Amino acid sequence: MAAGLAVAPVSGELRGAARQAGTSQEVQLGVANAANSTPSIASDGKQVIVAWGATSRDSQTDVMIALSNDGGTTFGAPVRVNSDGGGARLTGEAPPRAVLGRSLPSGREITVLWTAREGAGTSIKLARSADGGRTFAAVMPLVSGAAGARGWPALAVDQAGNAHAIWLDHRGMVPSTGDAASHAHGPEATAPGTKDSSIAAQKSGLYYASSRAAAARAVQGREIAKGVCYCCKTALAVRDNRLYAAWRHVYPGNLRDMAFTTSSNGGRTFAAPVRVSHDGWEIDGCPDDGPAIAVDARRAVRMVWPTVIPGASPRGAIFYASSTDGRTFTRRVQVPTLGSLKPSHPTLALDAHGRVVVTWDELVNGRRIVAARLGTIGSAGTITFGPHEILNEQGNGLYPVVTTSGDTTIVAWTTGGSDSVINVRRITLRP
Repeated sequence: MAAGLAVAPVSGELRGAARQAGTSQEVQLGVANAANSTPSIASDGKQVIVAWGATSRDSQTDVMIALSNDGGTTFGAPVRVNSDGGGARLTGEAPPRAVLGRSLPSGREITVLWTAREGAGTSIKLARSADGGRTFAAVMPLVSGAAGARGWPALAVDQAGNAHAIWLDHRGMVPSTGDAASHAHGPEATAPGTKDSSIAAQKSGLYYASSRAAAARAVQGREIAKGVCYCCKTALAVRDNRLYAAWRHVYPGNLRDMAFTTSSNGGRTFAAPVRVSHDGWEIDGCPDDGPAIAVDARRAVRMVWPTVIPGASPRGAIFYASSTDGRTFTRRVQVPTLGSLKPSHPTLALDAHGRVVVTWDELVNGRRIVAARLGTIGSAGTITFGPHEILNEQGNGLYPVVTTSGDTTIVAWTTGGSDSVINVRRITLRP
């Protein structure tokens, strides 16, 4: 195995403070002399892993992880995952993804997924550690050599240790600039003379691959849906060898609604996509804001996503819906936010009691606020949201991500800017 590169954290000290919703503790993670951003987070019991990108002053980006063994109270020194220094291609909607897997004799298995530069285009790469993140094996490409741009991946690992990934792929739009971040967002996304961007979107697909295929060097991926929205994050979960995937889709009339599919056989086949909700948001461009999902022990799917409520005064909103069969979803329920015109970037997790924790960021009075709420599921499947908790009263918070450890909620976000760090806060939310 190639040794990981360990670097000193920006800060390892906690700053505790009493909050209206209970106790709260905060720690900062990062690499010195770099912009630290694009976090993701995952947990299993008391172990918590945070992955993010560290971009140097010469614009080279590495994938970093830090591991906690005490529920996010303290973290070890960051470790670099990618062996090709500076080769990562990350955004807030396309962060590196990390999963804590099986316990092995040498330590906890950790799997990390990210988008990487590859010539004039991009690839999807995977790296695994068998010793709790101290070192990582050689990087494994899930797609390599395919033309065009791709990214916005999501990752899940099943009980047997097989890694599963989905991503958005634009090989059908070749010739391409090869730069995922510069892919068409606005009217240019529509083919000349075409008023309905759902036609042009047929050239972009949702792709799937597994570590099994990568080990067999079948590294092109497999398309499981056409017509995806171009630059919104995807979501993937696994439960009992079943896969659950969500993404933003382009429906006729330039409507950008959520789509969902399942695989009951570990990714060999996927069901026809279903539309989660008819939101009526017509936009000829990509919102750069995708869904998040979690699946509970009874295989009930919990989902949140951002959209716009149309009308004389359109307003952004975050909605929640659930499904017990993977084919039909409940009527959407609006998540109470802070009252701005555009709450953004929602994520969610389930706590030890099956309650739903939702986080998001929102521009309020010139400050980018990170907030969270706890949702309790009733006997009829309805959800009731508790009071909100503001996690960064000073503002300047972007792209929050959330996980839980027992009854404790752990949220990570980036502060933004050229010297940004990853803030990680432990909180106890009230129902």
